[in-house]
Amino acid sequence: GMHAIKDRPMAVDGKVEILPMMYLALSYDHRLIDGRESVGFLVTIKELLEDPTRLLLDV
Repeated sequence: GMHAIKDRPMAVDGKVEILPMMYLALSYDHRLIDGRESVGFLVTIKELLEDPTRLLLDV
């Protein structure tokens, strides 16, 4: 699931900054899918959401 984007405090270069952040959740059957594969999938989704031109241009 994808949660709402909300401003949250984050540490950036040793300082606290307020940045937009969204949580992603993934449910899967551990008997069929290895945890490493599911994390890799979420990392890919995160990267595409952070840079949508990659998704649109298939880069």
